Amino acid sequence: MQYQGVLRKMETEIGEPIQYYLLFDGDFLNMNQVLNKELKIQHLGYQCLNCGEERPIYRQGFCRTCFFDIPSAGEWIMRPELSTAHLDQEDRDLEYEKKVQLQPHIVYLANSSTIKVGVTRKTQVPTRWIDQGAHEAIEIVEVPNRYLAGITEVALKDHVADKTNWRKMLTNNVVDEDLVEVRNKLKQYLPEEALEYYLENKQETQLEFPVLQYPTKVKSLNLTKTPAYQGVLKGIKGQYLIFEDNTVFNIRSNEGSVVSLEFN
Repeated sequence: MQYQGVLRKMETEIGEPIQYYLLFDGDFLNMNQVLNKELKIQHLGYQCLNCGEERPIYRQGFCRTCFFDIPSAGEWIMRPELSTAHLDQEDRDLEYEKKVQLQPHIVYLANSSTIKVGVTRKTQVPTRWIDQGAHEAIEIVEVPNRYLAGITEVALKDHVADKTNWRKMLTNNVVDEDLVEVRNKLKQYLPEEALEYYLENKQETQLEFPVLQYPTKVKSLNLTKTPAYQGVLKGIKGQYLIFEDNTVFNIRSNEGSVVSLEFN
């Protein structure tokens, strides 16, 4: 089997285990079906996910020009507390920002390496947790806009981590935690504006990833330094492909790369 196209983050479908799909123009590949097969990856170039031009990727799959221009790469994406659409104030494109920011958002706890707090649109549950490689997660509050979610996350960052240790996540060096208990302890630190949105009755969501073998020591594949790689696919967790020789490949951080994939 051979595929060629621009890398975009894998689409997922909840299941036991989670199903992963790589999408290409006019085609898709269920990655679960190629576990235990040898995969050859070859880097062919770049294509910006916004303008479609053959330009070096700067961040998030976008060329430098698009990253600093398009509304979907605004700083409020990574820092929700900077959202201003609820004030009718534009960052780059108010219509777009209202569409994204003025909808229900979830502040959650996810356990992928250690417990961390995060923010996502309600429509992205449980996709966001899957992309982070969390084996368990729970909602804390459901608020009506991104700004409220952002200030809630900032308030909780003083008491719980907000980053994932991806190496720990990939080696599966993780411990199950009582997320209900942790959430209840964090309630006292919620901003006053978010208290009425507290989700007291939500229970943990458990997630199962399609991994046959976890790496013992992680080696990250960089297509710029190693434009051709071949290895046996042993698992998928978060947005990472895991290979038999302990190599891991982050699809998300390579969005915009044009590649050919060949399975044997």
